[in-house]
Amino acid sequence: MSTDVKIDAALVKKLRDETDAPMMECKKALVEAGGDFEKAKQILRESGQAAAAKRAGRSTSEGLALVVVNAEGTKAAGVVVECETDFVARNEDFKALVKSIAEGILSETSVPAGEVHELSGESKVGGKSLDEHATEAVAKIRENIRIPHAVAIAAKHDAKIAVYNHTNTGKLASYVEYTGDNADAAFKVAIQVVAFPPTFLTREDVPQAVIDHEIKTETQRAINDGKPADVAEKIAQGRVNKEYFQSQVLLEQPFYDDTKKKVSDYAKESKITVIAYRLLGVGTGAAEE
Repeated sequence: MSTDVKIDAALVKKLRDETDAPMMECKKALVEAGGDFEKAKQILRESGQAAAAKRAGRSTSEGLALVVVNAEGTKAAGVVVECETDFVARNEDFKALVKSIAEGILSETSVPAGEVHELSGESKVGGKSLDEHATEAVAKIRENIRIPHAVAIAAKHDAKIAVYNHTNTGKLASYVEYTGDNADAAFKVAIQVVAFPPTFLTREDVPQAVIDHEIKTETQRAINDGKPADVAEKIAQGRVNKEYFQSQVLLEQPFYDDTKKKVSDYAKESKITVIAYRLLGVGTGAAEE
């Protein structure tokens, strides 16, 4: 590479505008490419891939989760983009990246009514794969960037979708699929999903093996407290009904806006039926029912 190559500042700016790479790296790539613009773009792309590989092992405990929905409330898309630091997660460029990916999934991904599609790293959004989006972000931001969850949803023919994005931390987002005409009520149920992340939608969705395990655990707990075995089992059943179901089952949970009623009671009063939900979160799995 010759360092004597004269590079026009306008060309450096053009490369910066098209790649988002730092100005000095754009100039360095153009010098290495002998002023060849397309070759410089390829050099930056390859250096970005190298940077991504170098940072791949770093922890990504920060980031943003975002769910967007179309105007009709019939289709939605969600994405989680993780990074290393809160500083980057609050950066406007990072926020714009997350938003562009979510909106790209919403507008470009075709999903039949009533289905949920999980996107892979090879899935194309805006002409690039999700892996390529992450790699380019690493080159620009200089942190490990991951996209662990990306999903496209289409409501059933008689249903709609309400979404909620936690504006305080930005790390959690949810959607609720429902029937009925009360969008505000469905939005509040989506808030419930973020506020008290459930594991199941209904009591009937809880596998019997899970219930048996909880009863066994609570029975032993009561026995350890000195209760006779027959009494301990009754106590265990009560605890599972009151504590486990009310914490892990969405429709059994106390409603955050009025804890005297269950979410199912609120939904019934509001004339909606919740048929599915999804929680997306940074550093977590993606819970769905």
